[in-house]
Amino acid sequence: MAVDIKCKLIEKLQVESGNSARGPWRKQNFIVETVETYPRKICMNVWGDDKVSELQIYGIGEVLNVSVNIESREFNGRWYTDVRAWR
Repeated sequence: MAVDIKCKLIEKLQVESGNSARGPWRKQNFIVETVETYPRKICMNVWGDDKVSELQIYGIGEVLNVSVNIESREFNGRWYTDVRAWR
């Protein structure tokens, strides 16, 4: 599911990195607040060196238009939702 969200950047969390069978990876979570009548905070993430680097050019408080994919998956009877920014 692809969704476009107009939001304000609230916080950037630490960059996470590691190694997998496919090689090294980097990920960064960040918090935004929607700019609507009833604002909501959303934790989103970006994956890959290019997307993590692109996130660094935006400052806290800056208004962004973010395109995200939303996906949920089940693991051991619990559901987890991922909001991944791709533009």
